[in-house]
Amino acid sequence: MAGLATRLQGIAPTIFTEMSALATRTGSVNLGQGFPDQDGPPEVIAEAVRALEHGANQYAPGPGVPVLRQAIARHQRRHYGLELDPDREVVVTTGCTEGVAAALLGLVNPGDEVVVLEPYYDSYVAMIQMAGGVRRPVTLRAPDFRLDVDELQAAVTPRTRFVLLNSPHNPTGTVLSPAELQAVAELALEHDLVVITDEVYEHLTYGPTPREERVEHVPMATLPGMYERTLSLSSAGKSYSFTGWKVGWATGPPELVGAVLAAKQWMTFTSGAPLQPAVALALDEAPDFPRTLAKDLQERRDLLVDGLRAAGLTAYVPQGTYFATASVHELGWSDGMAFCLALPERAGVVAIPEQVFYDDQTDPAGGRDLVRFAFCKTREVIADGAARLTRADLHA
Repeated sequence: MAGLATRLQGIAPTIFTEMSALATRTGSVNLGQGFPDQDGPPEVIAEAVRALEHGANQYAPGPGVPVLRQAIARHQRRHYGLELDPDREVVVTTGCTEGVAAALLGLVNPGDEVVVLEPYYDSYVAMIQMAGGVRRPVTLRAPDFRLDVDELQAAVTPRTRFVLLNSPHNPTGTVLSPAELQAVAELALEHDLVVITDEVYEHLTYGPTPREERVEHVPMATLPGMYERTLSLSSAGKSYSFTGWKVGWATGPPELVGAVLAAKQWMTFTSGAPLQPAVALALDEAPDFPRTLAKDLQERRDLLVDGLRAAGLTAYVPQGTYFATASVHELGWSDGMAFCLALPERAGVVAIPEQVFYDDQTDPAGGRDLVRFAFCKTREVIADGAARLTRADLHA
């Protein structure tokens, strides 16, 4: 057994487990992992309780309960003008993370190349490797973290089959512009690529400043010629502040959604039965909650960014997600991991080093000096974390 090789060989444990455990062990303010400090709408929680008390405690149908699949179809029509067949073009997943896993395992064949924006959510690496695929990273670089179309085109080879797109983008907070999306669409059409889109932060977008209009997320599936080759993934966790419920979905043409279901049946088989009707209620009866949440998160984003800058970090203003990226270079650090490991003792704060989301973690031109902080916390927690950072000596 000592020489046993696995498909996950070389993949380190997720950084979120390590850093959250560090926060607990040191009693630090956890500005690392992206879970909110406040729950979503109480009427949605009440609906989950009602479902629990009225018998929704056994296996749900593998594709998801009909009421939720229908609500997801209405959500896509209401927000994006997409008309879906809830029986053939929607499947419920155990969070967007399972959606990504099932999509890659169900579609990618050994040797297929997958173009992916770097830095990337760490599950992408594990699942592409488990599927036998090959990553082709395209890096979003500081300070603006925009998509370089020339680099995107150069990443495509005769073996490229997929683009795994994440917008709004975790961890940089970039929301891809219509021009950037159009470049991806033209590439996909030219090379006959399938685009898998992780849109879990679709409703959590912000204005560049408090006085400017919010940047709108545009789904790839809405672009001309792209619905037929786009698999869209999302969830209720981020938009409704129920990250622990792990209820997500995949939508798109039947052959792509069917590939997700084919893989899902051997993973979780089904997702939380009493939570699905509650998420359906959220989508149908509380459609404005995410926009209200986004306005509140923008204020918390600005509070965090101001605090990071006051502490001497070079903080970038994100257009979306839960997270703000900062460089520790001006403080004399060249290694974000070393900074994050020292931070609990220095300041009583935990953050996430972004270098673990890059292929080359030693490249100074990549994200080696970048650190991610979460602002999906209460104002009191953010203010406490910012005050601790400001009081501490953070220089290398």
